[in-house]
Amino acid sequence: MRRADHHRGETVIRQRLEQSLPTVLGERRENLCEMLAIGFAQCIAPPMVELRPGYAEVRFAKRREVLNHIGTVHAIALCNAAELAAGSMTDASIPDGCRWIPKGMTVEYLAKADGDIRTVADGSAVDWDQTGDIKVPEMAYVGDKPVFRAEITMYVSQA
Repeated sequence: MRRADHHRGETVIRQRLEQSLPTVLGERRENLCEMLAIGFAQCIAPPMVELRPGYAEVRFAKRREVLNHIGTVHAIALCNAAELAAGSMTDASIPDGCRWIPKGMTVEYLAKADGDIRTVADGSAVDWDQTGDIKVPEMAYVGDKPVFRAEITMYVSQA
């Protein structure tokens, strides 16, 4: 990929994120857009359907760019969507003065991902005031069928 094409892809992702993230996040919204406009999300081109403290939902369509050799959504595309949702939710949930970085991910593939994907990070049961390792639960669905479960460990510390 030529550098100009790579930059154009980042710009498109940034524009999509800016349009879909709520303005109530204020300064964090801008920082989140910067963080998310990186290459790992380019393959899924996700719209952020909903983002609030303790919850994030990302969707992406089943299309050629995200398919594996058997015609279902590739495992890495599911992982990318999970990390995007979990990271966005973590950023929206942690107290001011804290920062985070993903530390690890465990994944279970529950069924073939044979359609459009809806990925949900639900941190409603997480104590967001703590620092250290925080486990973020994640599910991905095709329609109402669960196809993927993940737990992403975020390391949260004082900035």
